[in-house]
Amino acid sequence: MPALKQLLGGNLRQLAMVIVLILEILLFQFLTGGTVLSAQNLQNVLSGNTYVLILAMGMVLVIIAGHIDLSVGSVAAVIGIVLAKVTSEQSGAGLPWWLGIGVALIVGVIIGSWHGFWVAIVGVPAFVVTLGGMLLFRGMNQFIGKSLSIPVPDQVKFIGAGYMNWLPPIAIGNWIINSETIILAMIAALLMVFMRTRKRVRLAKAGAELPASWIFVVQVVFTCIIILLFGWIFATGRPGTSLPISGIIVILLFLFYNFLSRNTPLGRGIYAVGGNRVAAALTGISVRKVNFFVMFNSSVLAAIAAVCFVGRSGASTPFDGNLWELDAIASVFIGGASVWGGIGTLGGTMVGALVMAFLNNGLQLLGVGTDWTQMIKGLVLLLAVAFDVLSKKQGKPSIIGLFSATRKRNQASSDTVLVPENDSKKESPEQEAKA
Repeated sequence: MPALKQLLGGNLRQLAMVIVLILEILLFQFLTGGTVLSAQNLQNVLSGNTYVLILAMGMVLVIIAGHIDLSVGSVAAVIGIVLAKVTSEQSGAGLPWWLGIGVALIVGVIIGSWHGFWVAIVGVPAFVVTLGGMLLFRGMNQFIGKSLSIPVPDQVKFIGAGYMNWLPPIAIGNWIINSETIILAMIAALLMVFMRTRKRVRLAKAGAELPASWIFVVQVVFTCIIILLFGWIFATGRPGTSLPISGIIVILLFLFYNFLSRNTPLGRGIYAVGGNRVAAALTGISVRKVNFFVMFNSSVLAAIAAVCFVGRSGASTPFDGNLWELDAIASVFIGGASVWGGIGTLGGTMVGALVMAFLNNGLQLLGVGTDWTQMIKGLVLLLAVAFDVLSKKQGKPSIIGLFSATRKRNQASSDTVLVPENDSKKESPEQEAKA
């Protein structure tokens, strides 16, 4: 039994949502007759949910810090219409596509600074600031676009809906393999082996207790098989397709923000502020800077999500961004983030987003109506959060929050100052601003 726990990563509860995701995919794969894991469907799931994955990366940092952002959908909508207007030759300035994307990102920076100012400097609760932002920027989207659909250039469409097809494909028998995708999968597998091996060597030199060698080998081989399997599926789709460009953007953003949250003082500061704001301030962490960053960063990622979405849809429409913030928030909570702040991971959030993505996809393939789909999604979100809250009431740690050892580090930093966590949540906006 101890060997089994080590093989599964130490504690079976850590892998709860991963197991749910795998079972969900297998269930829909059976019910749809093998459609779910086809190359075309996986490409559609990834490119069609890119905007949710990107928004969720920003949302998880906001929630870990103890806030909420209700404006990301409206922010993405207004940035999408700005991008379409400035690059449109018929109804806009006709700027080059790359300059239009630059303008869109600058708008995201300005909006993020606006939200960060009110939350971090003035001390207005993020819920109120972003609720106002949701209304403000939704109206701004209608005002700028005049409630019209405006197309975007082909280069932007390539970012949202294009594939890697620069190298000649590889022909093996009846298989036509996309070169870039299979090479990328092999590089990812080799990099994973290198990183895991280097980490094991470092732990061994530090005298840490390590799992048996056979457990390490099985874990590495299994992970490599999964990476290469999905790489093969994406590489052997219909000719001209591969891993979507938007998928590459998601992977790069995930690697960056995962490193930032786990390995930088800023990332540790976000967890500390969310876990106990008063204790974090007393240990020298700038609460203002952390609050400003998470709100600022959320809007910047909303700008990137907008570029990917309008690129895939081919135009900016008046209905873009509608309820996107709810999908992002659901992904974060299903992925194990605490409703009280201080707990959550990028990896768990991505799993939560994929759970929702495959749930949507599977129900659509089965012909389930929108009404039932919405009800099922609502129940999944409620049960996931209730499961986590009830576990804490029983004195257990956050079930999905155990994806990493971050929780232990946060708890240790909070214990350095004996201030009850509930008291830190009750401080007034003036006290928060002074901190």
